[in-house]
Amino acid sequence: MKAFSLIVCLLILPFLSLAENWPSWRKDHLGSGQTSETNLPTTWGPRENVRWRTELPEPSNSTPVIWGEHIYVTQPESSSKFRSLLCFDRNNGELLWKRGIIYEAEERSHRTNHYCSASPTVNDERIVVSFGSAGVICYDHDGKKLWQRDFGPIDHTWGNSTSPVLLDDILIHYHGPATNAVLYGLNPETGETIWEWKEPAWKPEQRTDGFNDRPDQGIIGAFSTPILVETNERRELIMSFPMQMKAFNPATGDELWACSGLNPLVYTSPMYADGIVVAMGGYYGNSIGVKVGGSGDVTKSHRLWQEVRHNGGIGSGITKNGKLYYQDAGGIAYCDDMKTGETLWRARLPGAGKSWGSFIASGDLIYTLSQAGDTVVFKASEEGLEVVSQGQVDEHTNSSLIVSNGEIFIRTHEALWCIGTR
Repeated sequence: MKAFSLIVCLLILPFLSLAENWPSWRKDHLGSGQTSETNLPTTWGPRENVRWRTELPEPSNSTPVIWGEHIYVTQPESSSKFRSLLCFDRNNGELLWKRGIIYEAEERSHRTNHYCSASPTVNDERIVVSFGSAGVICYDHDGKKLWQRDFGPIDHTWGNSTSPVLLDDILIHYHGPATNAVLYGLNPETGETIWEWKEPAWKPEQRTDGFNDRPDQGIIGAFSTPILVETNERRELIMSFPMQMKAFNPATGDELWACSGLNPLVYTSPMYADGIVVAMGGYYGNSIGVKVGGSGDVTKSHRLWQEVRHNGGIGSGITKNGKLYYQDAGGIAYCDDMKTGETLWRARLPGAGKSWGSFIASGDLIYTLSQAGDTVVFKASEEGLEVVSQGQVDEHTNSSLIVSNGEIFIRTHEALWCIGTR
């Protein structure tokens, strides 16, 4: 009997090891959006392959995160001015606890960018959440508050959404966009400031193609979440700012390099593969491809390419075999060569429509999510768009998909969904 039990355990163990946490907005410190799990559903509907659905109090744009048996979601409650962190049982959607803070002061934002748009970040000891002007709070997995920091108000006409990044030895928090925006390195155990980098007053270049006449071009700000790139030489904390992409020493905050060529508005996070990082400006802004590892102003030495009035939107893309897959806000998907910036193909995603969501990847499959709640699954191929399947939940969303243990989780304006076939 013992021998039989051992055999069963050995047979099951490889499948259990495929189950992953999703501890941050784009899953990992690299912001890859990629999972090693390949046993995910590819089709679903409002009453097909739905394991559970839990209603939420009101709309918000943040993406959930998962650690073990818990799923964490940030949630505003406008009537009480409460900004909260919700903890659900990932197996059945039951609310386990709710913690947060009341913020009485007014905070500007766009009507489509609801409060609590930043995703939490989590490890085995703590969950850290940014509540915008209401500050940053750290909880343990039982909901006990470990520490809280107040960095002052964030004042931007479109609000904020940058998610904190929890590394092994430091917590990265971008307190912006605003005229007084600051990138912080914090002690994850206490919240104390280790270093800070004060964002300069950006001076956008005037263009002659009529682009500056658009009504949104007087607006400056970054909604990007930084990524951590680890090479054989060093660690680089990389973030897309207005006008420039910059790299910092994550331990000290010292600036390592900067590359110009972006535009005043940046929504997506940097995307990295094989020594190259791509930053994209939003709404047909500029995009750049840069070799990491430089020093100082690397615009001439390390910038591989710049595309002016490029295709970038709001959601971040996926890198695969030297190619970058992404979509614009209007539902057009693209495949670009990361070394040259050349667009290899573009195609409209069927039924998807407009999207603020970011791609995720499972094996050679890429998953999208539109504002209408439609998902298109297509192959990562440089030959053209090859759709595999579609799914939909018929609810509005500005969030992104996450996956864990063979299941897909979707946060809409109305509910939290768990999609699975088991």
